[in-house]
Amino acid sequence: MGFVSSCAQDAYRSARALAPVPAKTLALMSDQGMEPGAPILMRAFKKESEIEVWKQGRDGKYALLKTYPICRWSGQLGPKIREGDRQAPEGFYEVSAAAMNPNSSLFLSFNIGFPNAFDRAHNRTGSHLMVHGACSSQGCFAMTDEAISEVYAITREAFAGGQHSFQFQSYPFRMTPENLAKHRADPHIAFWKNLKEGSDVFEAGRQAPLWTVAKGRYAFESDPAIAADVAAKRALDDRREAELVAKGTPAIRLVYQDGGGHPSLRKLALAAANNPSSAEVDTRTRQSLGDISRPEALAEEPREIPAVIPSPAATGTVRR
Repeated sequence: MGFVSSCAQDAYRSARALAPVPAKTLALMSDQGMEPGAPILMRAFKKESEIEVWKQGRDGKYALLKTYPICRWSGQLGPKIREGDRQAPEGFYEVSAAAMNPNSSLFLSFNIGFPNAFDRAHNRTGSHLMVHGACSSQGCFAMTDEAISEVYAITREAFAGGQHSFQFQSYPFRMTPENLAKHRADPHIAFWKNLKEGSDVFEAGRQAPLWTVAKGRYAFESDPAIAADVAAKRALDDRREAELVAKGTPAIRLVYQDGGGHPSLRKLALAAANNPSSAEVDTRTRQSLGDISRPEALAEEPREIPAVIPSPAATGTVRR
């Protein structure tokens, strides 16, 4: 990231790292048969600017607890390649208790664990890639202070309950046939299809997929008991994608000025950045948003540009 001051430790410590899980969220856990100290898993989606927190229920399977808006992520859709490229990582990461930073200069933060074994196999570089508070990013996933406080508290309780690390899955977008059909000509499509393999394993079995790196790709393991469900999901998604292509879904690329943010926060962030005295943004919200990075880029919607369909040999896909 090349931006240690935003994601590294300060010399002070405050009680914010010990804030309790909100009562409404505890009630939601109870309603879904989840213990406060049960394991968690997270999924991030750049295009939708959302982070999902999943929690293990009494049946041993993960269920979606809550979805939180991302205030700011930077770069483009696609993986992080090198230090300083402003790209937020995509892939499968492990977050340990040691990665939690209660002293972050951006309220609270945790390091997602980039580079992982896959990144190192591809000689990708970068450091201090975080989920943190405030609305500023140079390769991180930035949330409001209120949101990171709640996510941090949920994570802290999972570690206190005995979880050693949790899986953080980062995607360019939700792995739907619609998104894959639209982005089928993107240079990263082969990588994204590889990520979908892990997403399919998770969605079919609601367990964190085990993975290794084989021949430069993620290789995912799953319980043999769900192998048929995984295969059925992939076949259904492939058919749906093929139908969308046959019906004329255009191949596009999304080009951002510099990342984006969730629509629910974007207007507030721009108002706070461009008009500090705006009545639209109260003092508490302004403090939670913090120093907003590149508001002029955040103001620009991504452009959809037509994409050239690559040959099957280039993408590793079968001609429809």
